[in-house]
Amino acid sequence: MEERDYTTGYPKWDKSMKSTHKILVPDMLPWHFLIIQEVLRIEGYDIEVLKNESRTVIDEGLKHVHNDTCYPCLCVVGQYIDALKSGKYDLNRTALMITQTGGGCRASNYMSLIRKAIHTEFPQVPVVSVNFSGLEKDSSFEIGAKLFLKLAYSIIYGDTIMWCYNQTKPYEIEAGAADSARDQAVEYVVDKFKNGGYSRYKKINERLISLFAAVGRKKEEKIKVGIVGEIYVKYSRLGNNELEKFLLSENCEPVVPALLDFVLYCIVNVVNDGRLYGHSKFKSFIYNVVYKIVYRMQKNIIRQFKNEGSFMPVHDFEHLRRCADKVLNQGVKMGEGWLIPAEMAALAETGVPNIVCTQPFGCLPNHIAGKGAVRTLKKFYADENIVAVDYDPSATRVNQENRIKLMLATAREKAGTL
Repeated sequence: MEERDYTTGYPKWDKSMKSTHKILVPDMLPWHFLIIQEVLRIEGYDIEVLKNESRTVIDEGLKHVHNDTCYPCLCVVGQYIDALKSGKYDLNRTALMITQTGGGCRASNYMSLIRKAIHTEFPQVPVVSVNFSGLEKDSSFEIGAKLFLKLAYSIIYGDTIMWCYNQTKPYEIEAGAADSARDQAVEYVVDKFKNGGYSRYKKINERLISLFAAVGRKKEEKIKVGIVGEIYVKYSRLGNNELEKFLLSENCEPVVPALLDFVLYCIVNVVNDGRLYGHSKFKSFIYNVVYKIVYRMQKNIIRQFKNEGSFMPVHDFEHLRRCADKVLNQGVKMGEGWLIPAEMAALAETGVPNIVCTQPFGCLPNHIAGKGAVRTLKKFYADENIVAVDYDPSATRVNQENRIKLMLATAREKAGTL
C-alpha cells in the first residue's frame, strides 16, 4: 500500500462511516464512559471503550510518541496501537476517537500525533475529533443539540455514581454490595436514555443516591484521600496505575472531584477571557448564560445530597472559585490551571486534608499550578498533607505507591490510627 503523508493524506471521518465503522475510545473516564458508551450506541454508533492496560500499551506509546511529549498522549497512542495490532478489529472499518478542549494544552495537538503514529501501519484508519472549539473541521464528530444534552446529562449521572460509590465501597458490610449498586445505577440511567425521561435529572439523581444509601455500611472512620491533578491521570486507571483501587486496598476512602467541575471550569474560563483579556464580549455573554444554567443544576444536586444526608455533597463550583482566589488568579487557565489548587483547598475545607496530586510527565502547567501551589496552600491549611506523584513511563508503580504510603503514614499518625 502506498504510504501517505500523515499531515495531508490522512483518511477523513464523515458521517457515512457511522453505519460501517467501529470507533475505539481510550479509557480516560472509566466512570462516565460506562454511560456515554451506551448513549452513543443508542444513537447508532458502534463504540468500544478500550480496556487494554498492560505494560505493552506503554511500550507501544514509547515507540510512537516522542519522549518529550506528555505522558497522557503516550498512554492514549499506546492504547490505540496495541488495540489495532491485536487482530480483533477490521482495520478497514475501524476509527479512533479523541476529545479536544482546544485550550493551551498539547492535547489540542493529539490529532497530528496520533495520525503520525498510525500512518505507516494503519493508514486506512481515520481519527475523529470531539471538540467544541472548531478544531479538525474535516474530521470532527458531529454533535447536534439533542446528543449534546445527552452527553451533558451523562456527565452529571456519572459524577453521582462515582461520588456515591467511593463513599460506599470502603464501608460496605456485604462484600460486593457497592458494585451491585453501581451496576443497578448504570442500568437505570441507560434505561432512561433508551426509553425517555433522561432529562429529569432531579428524579434520576435522587434514585441514584438512594441505591447507594440502601447499601449497609460500617460505622467507622477511614482516612479520606483526595485525588487532583491533570484530567487524564486524575481519572484514568491506565494513567494513574489504578490509584483508586490502591487507596481502597490501603483501607482508605478515595475522594475524586466531579467531572462537572472541569466542565464548569472550561465554561467560566471563556467568560473570564472577555473580562481579563478582551476576547469576544458576545461569546463571553453566551457562555455566562450557559454557566448559570449548569451551575443552577449543580446547586440542585448539592441540595439533594444534603437533604438525603447519607453522603458528603459534591463541591459547590462558586466555592471552588473563591478557594482559587486565595492562591491563584483565575486568569491562570492553561491545562487545569487554577482548578487544581481550588480543589485542594476545597478538599481541605471539607475534611479531606490528605491529597494525591497526580502529575504526568510533560505537563508543565500542572506542575506549576499543582506542586507549585502546595507551599501557598499550607499557609491557609496547616494540616494539609499533600504528595505530588509523577506519572511517566520510567516511574515504577512500586515507587509511586511507596510515596503515597508515606503520605498515608503521616495521615494515620495525625488521626491516631497507627
